[in-house]
This record gives sequence, structure tokens and C-alpha cells, in this order.
Amino acid sequence: MTERLRVCIADDHAVVRQGLRAFLSAQPDIEVVGEAATGEQAVHLVQELRPDVLLIDLLMPSMDGFEATRRIRAAALETQVIILTAHAAEGQVLRALRAGALSYLLKDSEAGEIAAAIRKAGRGEAYVAPAIGSSALRQLGGRASDHAAGLAQLTNRELEVLRLIADGLSNAIIAERLVITEGTVKTHVTNILGKLQLSDRTQAAALAWQQGIVDPAC
Repeated sequence: MTERLRVCIADDHAVVRQGLRAFLSAQPDIEVVGEAATGEQAVHLVQELRPDVLLIDLLMPSMDGFEATRRIRAAALETQVIILTAHAAEGQVLRALRAGALSYLLKDSEAGEIAAAIRKAGRGEAYVAPAIGSSALRQLGGRASDHAAGLAQLTNRELEVLRLIADGLSNAIIAERLVITEGTVKTHVTNILGKLQLSDRTQAAALAWQQGIVDPAC
């Protein structure tokens, strides 16, 4: 039998934790091993239990999800952090990702989407809710069609790299997947951003999702 993914849930609303536990516990490959009601409790819980994945809200008592995520990453713990929140502001998304969160989901996500994101996290793959990806594109100034036109300029290898970026993989892992050097991956990423007229990987992933280059729910 395949080992189940060990998950902790951190949210200051008991009803949210109970609902998530009930759904996730019904999944044959997921095990909920702990709950926390504050960010500080979440950090201690992760240090003690070392789960594969932590689902955490952003706005919590004593310590918010941003700081909890930062501390978990600073401690070099292998637990992957998934933000599960009601807030989709672009600034908060980027702040959470910079703090070290792997994925970002909204609380109105379908239950299956949350489970899929946990499974991706177990493989070290990122996931950002499609609605957030669309928001990221709107921040580009409403020129999504101009950015999309740049897709036609990408080489086959650049498209491969773009798909892997949208899957949330780092340059090192992309290099391993494609059997090329990390320096070559960096060159491809620079070329991709230039051709698509984008400034960062988050925007590139958002464009890939919008244009159907990857399926964000897979």
C-alpha cells in the first residue's frame, strides 16, 4: 500500500478545520495528523510532527500565515506549505510565495481541487488557484492578448520549460527533468519572459494556465 501523505491543518475557525479534516480523512492517500488554531501553534506542530503538507490560513491570531510560513522555511523543514485563504489580492499572493509557500488556494475551492493541490505538493509541485492566475494577468495592464501572441515565438524547448514553470518546478528540477544544465534553464527562462513581455515566473505560469498550455487542476 502506498504511504499516505501526512497533512496538518492550521485555521482559527474550528468549523473550517473540522470540514477539512472530514473531507481529507476520507481520501485513501491522505492522513490528517494534526490541527492548529494559531500561526504559532502551526509552527510548533510542524516542528513536532514533520508532516508532508501544511494547509494554513493567512489571517490568524498570535502569528499570521506569512510569518508562520517564513519560520517553517527558515528552519529548513521539508514540510510543503499550502496557503488556504479567502484573500486573493495579488500582493498577498506574492508575499506568501516569497515567504516560502509552495501553493495558494482560495477557501471557495472545490474539495477535489484542495486534494489535488495536496497531492501535487507531495510531489514538490506548486499549484495556484486559476482565479488568482487570472488576477495576476489583470495586473499586467489588460494586455493579455499581447503577451499571448508571444507564445507563437517560443521554441519547442521553451514551451517545455514554460509548462514545467507552470507546474511550479524550480530551475534545478527542470534541468534534471530535461537533462540540461541549470544555466541553460535560466537562459530559457530569460528568453521566455522576454518573448512574452512578462516580469516574473508567476505571470508566466498564469499565462500558461489561461492559454490552456497546462491544466492547473491536474
